[in-house]
Amino acid sequence: MKLVTYDGGQGPRLGLIANDSVIDIAEASNGALPADMRSFLEIGDAALQQAQALTNAQGRPLSEVRVMAPILNPSKIVAIGLNYMDHCREQGVQPPKRPTTFTKFTSSIIGPGDEIRWNPELTQKVDWEVELAVVIGKRARNVSEADALDYVAGYTICHDVSARDLQLEKGDQWIVGKSLDTFCPLGPVLTTKDEMPDPHTLSLRCLVNGKAMQNSNTKELIFKIPFLIEFLTRGITLLPGDVITTGTPDGVGNFLKPPLFLKDGDEVTVEIDGIGSMTNRCVEER
Repeated sequence: MKLVTYDGGQGPRLGLIANDSVIDIAEASNGALPADMRSFLEIGDAALQQAQALTNAQGRPLSEVRVMAPILNPSKIVAIGLNYMDHCREQGVQPPKRPTTFTKFTSSIIGPGDEIRWNPELTQKVDWEVELAVVIGKRARNVSEADALDYVAGYTICHDVSARDLQLEKGDQWIVGKSLDTFCPLGPVLTTKDEMPDPHTLSLRCLVNGKAMQNSNTKELIFKIPFLIEFLTRGITLLPGDVITTGTPDGVGNFLKPPLFLKDGDEVTVEIDGIGSMTNRCVEER
């Protein structure tokens, strides 16, 4: 299934995409299922099974609604840095021996079509990063690598927008450089894991003003998703709706020669096979 959060004029609603239409899950289930993604995921596998039975219900055209970030209120976003071999190669560094972790604040979440905004007096080196994002479906603590995918609800795209000057030039302030408002576009859908039996063979791309800047495959991941879940849940409880962003491949602007950064009016599109594409326009707030 492809699940979506959308606004059709009544605020955020949880939907199921079928035949270019969106089915309101709460309405189609006569209120048996909730109207928001996090509450839906908290029910567990039973909710997914009930939603699967709604695919023939009456929907409305996707063109009539505004697609939002699939989950608006995760308890946390855990991000992994330097997790692609090709990203290590472009920097001329050795791959890390264990995952590099940081967080992006949930207040940075926006959805497809929303504007990425920043104050040029605060940062002038805004960079792009396409990433596969894992959405947790069950409470996870001390999960083994062998069982890890049982705790995944599905996958979406994260655009890990990064202010490189704040992140790297002012004392390694990763959280600040990664968590500015609007710096976490998510979307366009949550593709459930049954549609992606192997998330480690997916092509992913980032285009800036139509030009491909990143073009890679999740085969390049250093630490695979089951390992990441085991690593994180040794001491951190992951809750339904939590997001793990798994790192970005080569082609970011900071390591081009010369470096290239986003500017006012740019359009960035991030794409992953099996999930879709998401475009956001850049705006400098003056």
